[in-house]
Amino acid sequence: MLIFYLFIFVESKKTIMEIAGYLLSALVGISLGLIGGGGSILMVPILVYVFMLNPVMATSYSLFVVGTTSLFGAINNYRKGLVSIKTALLFGISSITTVFITRKFIMPVIPEVLFNIGNVEVKRSMAIMVLFAILMLMASIAMIKGRNENVQTETKTSVSKFVNLLLYGIMVGLATGLLGAGGGFLIIPALVLLLQMPMKKAVGTSLFIIALNSLIGFTGDIGNININWKFLGIITTIAVTGIFIGGALAKKIDGHKLKKAFGWFVLVMGSYIIIKELFF
Repeated sequence: MLIFYLFIFVESKKTIMEIAGYLLSALVGISLGLIGGGGSILMVPILVYVFMLNPVMATSYSLFVVGTTSLFGAINNYRKGLVSIKTALLFGISSITTVFITRKFIMPVIPEVLFNIGNVEVKRSMAIMVLFAILMLMASIAMIKGRNENVQTETKTSVSKFVNLLLYGIMVGLATGLLGAGGGFLIIPALVLLLQMPMKKAVGTSLFIIALNSLIGFTGDIGNININWKFLGIITTIAVTGIFIGGALAKKIDGHKLKKAFGWFVLVMGSYIIIKELFF
């Protein structure tokens, strides 16, 4: 009888965690719809700490979920004239190539145990989560501080801007490939500061770039990992639903205040992950 009740308790706990995971997956889409980023910042921790996936698989699943969700958001913004296809493809020259190479060829050869510090093994999974948490902290600071849409950079030549975009694309591609992060908080400043693109158009274009980076990066994982397509389809559908909810809410909520609140939430989450991975 004790074993029976223990089994019921364990199964109930699993069910509660799954429901929480699905609700949080909707939040991923809502954040993308509201502020044009933050999806992967939430998705990877949800997959690791709620659905209990290993970090390597979590980064892969995150690429598909965030990529598909961002694509729906980009299509919606394109209909409103808020996506620059030319800029997205220009940015993608370096970022898409980098993310595909990273997922297809670099990730599979990274050893499970990276190095030892005394008797402590530093594993790949821990390194991924710590680096991801650092990315979260960087993203949270950017969101809390906010960005200046009116910064001008006329002193830069078109060649200089092109080179900067290529280098920025490589950096975003590495972040996306290694950590499963779409890099919206990196992409939007590049579009605003380097190209003087209006913020709303930068958000829409960012979603398209995130979609390209993430989905092409995910194709690099096909054949390298075993994919549970049913589970992936469920959380992706929920996240896509969330982006339409976020898009509707964006018309009624002050995006600036919301971004700051979300930034503080991400700051707390990033700090928690670093403490958990390094000390517990």
